[in-house]
Amino acid sequence: MTEPPPPEEIADPAVLKAFAHPLRRRILATLRQGPASATTLAAELGVNTGATSYHLRELAKHGFVEEDAGLGHGKERWWRARRRDLRFPRRGQQSEEMRVLFDDLNSRAFDEDLELWRRFRERADELGEWGDAVPFSRGSLHVTQDELGAFFDDYLALLKRYWRAADAVPPDARRMVVRFIAFPDPRIE
Repeated sequence: MTEPPPPEEIADPAVLKAFAHPLRRRILATLRQGPASATTLAAELGVNTGATSYHLRELAKHGFVEEDAGLGHGKERWWRARRRDLRFPRRGQQSEEMRVLFDDLNSRAFDEDLELWRRFRERADELGEWGDAVPFSRGSLHVTQDELGAFFDDYLALLKRYWRAADAVPPDARRMVVRFIAFPDPRIE
């Protein structure tokens, strides 16, 4: 794939549940580093191969992973994460079940991000120039909901401008963790 994947909205609670499961999120995070088999995932994640096999099948059923047929031998199946541009309906358009799942997913995602940040800070001195590669901005805006939507669209367009297919990543490139969140200040009426 030479272009970024098209946006896909997840509005089905069953799909969100498949994506949000804690072990499946760990499996996806590991597969984003490169293909793996159920056996190698089990060893890395400290679980049994039956669990990784089951969760890989569930992830594949919903299109989050795919088999990497070029790597498997005999009965051994290797898997890779599918690159997707996932979107979710606005909170007001979500069912109650979807809101509960989405809130839980967001809480877990923030915890994962904070853990990644902590691990980065611990290792920053080992990373040479990459240890200083932390563009940071913290600010606030006064915008209408339409302007906020346009701002988010601009942000997504900027991310997609730098998207590359896995086989087009230069050898000196690093995977960067990029997050965007905007929310109304709860202290202001």
